Amino acid sequence: MSAELDRFFTGLPEASRGRLPTTPTGLIAFRFVTDDGSTSTWFVTLDGGRARVARHGHDPDCLVEMRPETFERLVAGADHSVAMLFRGVVSVEGDLPLFLVFRRLLPVHADSRATGPGADVLPDVERDGVGSHDTTSIFYGNMFMISSRNGDVVAEPVTPLGLFFFDTRFLSTWRLSLDGERLTELSIDDVRSFESKFALVPGEPTHYVNATTSILRHRFVGEAFEEEVTLFNYGADPVRYTVRLDVGADFAEVQDIRDGLRRAREVTTTIDGSSLRLHYRRHTLHRETVVSASAPASVDERGFSFAVSVAPHDTWTVRLRVLTLVRDLRRRDLRERLRSSIHRSRAEAGREIDEIVAGVPELRADHGPLAEAYRRSVRDLAALYYQGLNYRDRLPATGLPWSMTLLGRESLVSSLQVLPFLPHRAVSTLRILALSQGARMDPFRGEQPGRIVQESRYGESAAFADTPDATDFSAADTTPLFVILLDEYERWTGDAELVRRYEFEVRAAIGWLDDYADAVGDGYVWSSRRQRRAGPVNESWRNSAQAICFRDGRLATYPQAICEIQGYAYDARLRAARMARLFWNDPAYADRLERDAVALRERFDRDFWMPDRGCYALALQADGQRVDGLASNLGHLLWSGIVAPERAAGVVGHLLGPALFSGWGVRTLASTEGQFNPLGHHTGAIWPADNSLIVWGLRRYGFRQEAARIALALLEAGQHFEGALPPYFAGYDRAVTRVPVPHHFTDNPYAPSAGAPLLLLRALLGLEPHNDHLAVDAGVPEEMGQIELLDIRGRWGYADALGRGRPFR
Repeated sequence: MSAELDRFFTGLPEASRGRLPTTPTGLIAFRFVTDDGSTSTWFVTLDGGRARVARHGHDPDCLVEMRPETFERLVAGADHSVAMLFRGVVSVEGDLPLFLVFRRLLPVHADSRATGPGADVLPDVERDGVGSHDTTSIFYGNMFMISSRNGDVVAEPVTPLGLFFFDTRFLSTWRLSLDGERLTELSIDDVRSFESKFALVPGEPTHYVNATTSILRHRFVGEAFEEEVTLFNYGADPVRYTVRLDVGADFAEVQDIRDGLRRAREVTTTIDGSSLRLHYRRHTLHRETVVSASAPASVDERGFSFAVSVAPHDTWTVRLRVLTLVRDLRRRDLRERLRSSIHRSRAEAGREIDEIVAGVPELRADHGPLAEAYRRSVRDLAALYYQGLNYRDRLPATGLPWSMTLLGRESLVSSLQVLPFLPHRAVSTLRILALSQGARMDPFRGEQPGRIVQESRYGESAAFADTPDATDFSAADTTPLFVILLDEYERWTGDAELVRRYEFEVRAAIGWLDDYADAVGDGYVWSSRRQRRAGPVNESWRNSAQAICFRDGRLATYPQAICEIQGYAYDARLRAARMARLFWNDPAYADRLERDAVALRERFDRDFWMPDRGCYALALQADGQRVDGLASNLGHLLWSGIVAPERAAGVVGHLLGPALFSGWGVRTLASTEGQFNPLGHHTGAIWPADNSLIVWGLRRYGFRQEAARIALALLEAGQHFEGALPPYFAGYDRAVTRVPVPHHFTDNPYAPSAGAPLLLLRALLGLEPHNDHLAVDAGVPEEMGQIELLDIRGRWGYADALGRGRPFR
């Protein structure tokens, strides 16, 4: 075994000083396997923020197996632990979070861009447009199925139809026919988020009236995808049919489909008895789809054929099961030996979602759109979780289909939105983001010590570092938002233990703001230019290339100090000071943070305020020039509290003025600006999540009438989306379009949009935790009538809130 590994492990006890949180704790065994089959093992105990090392041990909590040279690449910073796992060069058994905590002990400097085997064989890529389909979907965790209205999947490379798992499409063809005829839907019953039924007849719709044969497709997702097909013969004579199921898999990545990219992948097919297996391999990476049927069939490389005879008024049924396998170093599915709770039956999954829905406060509202939005939001948020690989709790997912994974910013925002209703979402978010917090200097991923991750992906590109998606830190706002969420969670719940548990991570996050975020040296958080597969982006929530712009349409140069992120940093310091004083017994640290926050607020007002426009600049360039675009970011400044009180009225006037407020909500960019486009994601569209934070900020500064106006407009817009607000919709003026104009193929559901009505409700009722009491200061507009929210959980136990609609004076 190499002397380099020996030096690394023997030096761990000293190297661990000050680099580890106090939890989780446990024993990790690193087993290294050489070409001749010999092994060598090191045992590392993580306990109380320290590491102990031994050559002998037993019954580890986490067993990690790999080749010595693989670990040397990890130590050298040339590889990433999560990418290695999905590439199949490492095997982990037991408690995976211990392995994720261990990475904090690796040398700080790294560059994990693709340099290893396979780095030079990125498949050929073509760019194309994402197609449009009338679709239906089911999902559970990060497995989901999107199909056409009759249940079929016939996907082009850049259309989002198919069965997806861990960011990969495991079925791109799933087509059912009778004697070669396609099936036409009569009805679709969306039973649950993870279950649906299709009533079908063969042939075209004109055949309905004479049809004596019908088909029911009953499908659901959980650990696997299953579909039960039942054929009904209502005729007086027996019938014979050939039932055909065409099956195919292209193993495309969800990001490729989203970005309109085509990649050539060679898929092989094998027949294993009565099962059909489809394989994709790229060096050590191996993905496999296994399809089996409960009824006898003729199996070929393209699917299953069933010879069916059905007596009069009888039925025939087949149960189809699809496994999605992600192979590890030992060629097992990498989930097989990890300690997790993914093994849930369909009934258990349903009960789990029902319990979440039943546990929220009861809403009684005269206003129908509010009641409907509340119901839809709670239901969607209860389902928007996924298991990940090996976490004790389900993790917050963001949206279907593009974001069925961990997105740091979106998880933090949605957790803040729903704290009075679903506080456990915050616990899950804080847990996974603390485990994933930056510990190395890796420019490829944007990782820096203390920085909070933005995106975690599990597909092929992440595994081979074609992109930094396995763990991508390219966000300038997630780190202060992490601190804000932890403090806000304690204010609501009184859970001081969680604040004490994450003291290490919060101090590291503040350290990132102090030591790494300020690339220019003037005390601000700066956003860099990051290159993604679809083009360059900045590191804010408005990350489109055109989003940060001058009034005349010119684009700001990089780096950029974007205004609302400075507000987040201000708020995070004040909240960290509160936690330090109340829970960490460190008043000196609290005093320093409060001084830094005050200095930031004064500096921000001096540098960002534009007297000629009567508002704050959208951003600063590194040369100090103010980027004078008028954008919705102003509302986030109110939410953070960084706005000087005497400036607030001017800011509010812009937010509710005709250039920003469309009548349906506040546009991301004012209609007076050179880059304005009502269809532009970040240059004119309306984001409900963005608007909900604006409403919260308006209430913070006492503008309850203006807050109610935006809240009412958004809820009225939601009626046109069946109560489920999309991620964004077009920013056309309400007087022009009469109804809000949707964007196609946005995520649906989308967690921050599902959370928006809940935050609007909090703002309308003026709910704020105050010590061990819930303060209620309702500002409900007259046309909304009465709102009652019953059994609001918090540190006070349970409380009720009442708001009666009244005219504003």
